[in-house]
Parts: sequence; C-alpha cells; structure tokens
Amino acid sequence: MTSAIQSQFPVEVGLTAAIVATRGDAPLILVAQGADAAHEAALPSGPFDPLAHRTFEIGLRAWVTEQTGAPLGYVEQLYTFGDRGRQARADDREPHVVSIGYLALTRVGAEAEPMASGAAFRPWYAFFPWEDWRAHRPAVIAQKILPALGKWAARDPDRPNAYGLSRRERVRLLFDAEHGRFDDENVLDRYQLLYEAGLVDEARRDGRASPLIGEVGPLGAPMRHDHRRILATAISRLRAKMKYRPVIFELMPETFTLSALQKVAEALQGRRLHTQNFRRLVESAAVVEPTGETSHATGGRPAALFRFRREVLQERPAPGLRVGVRG
Repeated sequence: MTSAIQSQFPVEVGLTAAIVATRGDAPLILVAQGADAAHEAALPSGPFDPLAHRTFEIGLRAWVTEQTGAPLGYVEQLYTFGDRGRQARADDREPHVVSIGYLALTRVGAEAEPMASGAAFRPWYAFFPWEDWRAHRPAVIAQKILPALGKWAARDPDRPNAYGLSRRERVRLLFDAEHGRFDDENVLDRYQLLYEAGLVDEARRDGRASPLIGEVGPLGAPMRHDHRRILATAISRLRAKMKYRPVIFELMPETFTLSALQKVAEALQGRRLHTQNFRRLVESAAVVEPTGETSHATGGRPAALFRFRREVLQERPAPGLRVGVRG
C-alpha cells in the first residue's frame, strides 16, 4: 500500500538557500530568477542528487555556485519545508518537493560582486516592508495591515490557533496597534499571519486569498513557491542567533569601525540602537579588538578600526551582541 502511494505521488528532496549579505545600511538577499518565473524572485535552489552530492551542504553549495556564482561563508540548516501545495497546483501530479532550507552568509564589497546571469542581491525589506523600524514605525502597518487584519479577526475573533491564541490576540501580539511594540524575532509569525488572513500574493496564488487583498494591494514583493516563508524563517533565525553567537562578523570586512558594525546590527534587526550603549556592550563583551589603525572614510574625524576577536569563541559559550533599542 505504501509503495503504491509513493509511486503515485513521488517525492523529491530539494535544497534552498537564503543567502544574506549587507552593503552599508542595507541587508540584502541573493535571488536567482529562472525563465519560468520572470516576474518573481526565487532563492537559489535545486534537487539533491545523492550520486553527485555526498552531503546536503555539498549539494547546496554546488547549486548556489551554478545559479549565482557567489561564494558562501557561514551555512546552517534551517528547517524542512514539506507542506502539500507548497509549489504545485492541487491537481498536479509532478513530484512533491520537500525542501531543506538553509541560512547562509556572504560578504560583498561596495559594488555588486560578479554574479551568474539572472542572479542579484535585493534588499530584504523589499519582501518584508513592515519589518524595518529603523526610521519610524512602517506606515504600511497602520495604513493597510492593521485595518485589514482587524476586519479578518472580527469575523471569528475567538478562534484559537495551535497555541490557544485568538485572532485578536495574535494581531495585537505581532503588530500591536496600541503600543507599537516590536519583537524583531517574530518575522515568520508575522508573515504567516498575513498569509493565513489571505493578504499576501502567495495566498492569492495558492487559492487562499481574502477579498480584503484587493483593499490592501501588494504587501511586499512576492517570491516563487514558498520562498518568502523560507526567507522569513532565515531572517527570524539570524535576528535571534546574532544575540548569542557572533555571526554578524561573518558579514563584516576584516577591519571595521564601530559605527559600521552598529549600522549592520541595526540593518539586520530593523531597529535603531543607542550608540553609547552599543559601544559599551561591544567593548564589555570583548568581541572586538583595536587594530591600531584608523579610517578616514567618513570624511570627519579619523575613526578607530577594529577586528573580530576569534578567541572569544573559546572563552565563553554565548558571545553574541544582546543589543537594546534606543530609548
């Protein structure tokens, strides 16, 4: 019985990478677009070939090199994405693709690195405009998201989710209209709430769009298949991990100013940080050390250059940057 079901619905293992870089104060995601989805960005991905790829990570790096030409530094496995319908129509008989998602980090210079045809770095806030709180609370939240979610929640306000939270509670916790609180790690939860409410283009494509989608218009750029969900998972993981592991330095050049380090931290977390508190935290955490050199790149007073202290990895178990928001 099992073999008959498997032959009728074959399963293919895919590998998908959310590759993050930064340039100045812009967090970037590497996309590779295919001819069959010219108007939608896609994360680099491809099938796992057990004959050609000894491990999943080897296969992932091979696909990334072929599709983008970008070198990868830090790589970690995120999650396995295997929901039915994640990249096919309901009546499709093509193999069901179960994708193993990865978070990867790479460095880019001031200008774009040479890329394979069709590959490019794009700002990740183009896909999640409600996540960037650095200048102010994103206008799209009050103007479009909260009114639409309010109507959606009012239809069945007390329906609990798997964790026992009602629709109204989830809207308040994730977008909090009254107090404007922002938990930077809840990227995936916010995206999934918008998807469940039928307010993103992926819901329309999957046949789950709400009539309210016409009122709000596009909420960020859509991605092929469920790649925006994979990207949301990667951003959530990176925002959480940088607080207890020094992964941020995988995105920094060998030497940097503390101002440049703060800009990258703010870009990734989507919020402003108190400069003096940030510098005190970095120095007390002993994750960097001065090089004895200075930079004149800002055009103002020379700024001291620092490097990452790799010895900190042996000195304590959680050498991250537990930064706080500006008060």
